[in-house]
Amino acid sequence: MARQEGRQAARQEPKAERQRGSCLTAVLPCIPALLLFCFSALPATAQDQPSFKSGSAELVVLPVVVTDKQGKFISDLTTEQFAVFDNGRRMPIEFFTNEDTPVTIGLVVDASGSMRSKIGEVVAATLAFAKSSNPNDELFAVRFNDDVQSAVGDAPFLLASDVGRLETAMTSVRPDGRTALYDGVMMALDHLTHGSRSRKVLVVISDGGDNASTATLDDVLKRARDSNAAIYTVGIYDEDDIDRNPRVLKDLAHTTGGERYLPRSPGDLMRVCNQIAREIRSGYTIGYVPPDHDGAYHRVRVVLDAQPRKLNVRTRPGYFASGRTAQQ
Repeated sequence: MARQEGRQAARQEPKAERQRGSCLTAVLPCIPALLLFCFSALPATAQDQPSFKSGSAELVVLPVVVTDKQGKFISDLTTEQFAVFDNGRRMPIEFFTNEDTPVTIGLVVDASGSMRSKIGEVVAATLAFAKSSNPNDELFAVRFNDDVQSAVGDAPFLLASDVGRLETAMTSVRPDGRTALYDGVMMALDHLTHGSRSRKVLVVISDGGDNASTATLDDVLKRARDSNAAIYTVGIYDEDDIDRNPRVLKDLAHTTGGERYLPRSPGDLMRVCNQIAREIRSGYTIGYVPPDHDGAYHRVRVVLDAQPRKLNVRTRPGYFASGRTAQQ
């Protein structure tokens, strides 16, 4: 029932997100207003992170991924090659970067009974993901079945370079019971807010079904739109799995500017997790001043102006503007 009513919410309109360390002012959309922030530069060491400070100007901040027809990430484009449209109006780009800055990443893993035969390949894939990530990425993991729990014990976060501790945490997961996917994503979105990295990502590994959550898909999609997180979903299921719901996985990803993957073999799952890690490290961040403070949903489109070859551009489909001016 929750799945059926939730699918209608998937057609509602999403919102924008993402960040970068720079001395430029920025705003990340959040519940449904734009919040005022400023990126301030920190010392350029591997472990230093951009931090947000109160500012007097706003930017809509968009994560942008560019790939060619073969799916290869294109990371050498310049500001002048991009054009951003807000409700059809072309907007000047105020800041732009393609730097590989560390992020906070939540791994959301289905530990219901239907995953018993697949948990080994899930563990291997999550470890491959960590090894392909920025070593200073901040990781946490939650597992969900009848309830939702942290999979890393008392440690709120691990570094991606700490593969040993992540392996210990993931191999302790014992699949059993029903599936509380929506509650798992809600908990992970809440936990993301405690991360010290400014960029936020969730990687959800599940069959997309839910039969045990308190939250509905409507709740999850609204919370995802109000967050500044990109969600990547990985669907793992057999064709005779009655609980599979790839549509839910697609809605979660596309609502936030992420992507859904449906691997069909253990090797394909490994490839997908490596690809997600590379995408997180290969994207662009683009910011522009919002044209209106009308409290309305604004559709966003990012295109390449002078496109020498056929390239695909992906970002969030939109954001909710603030209903008041930055001075109020």
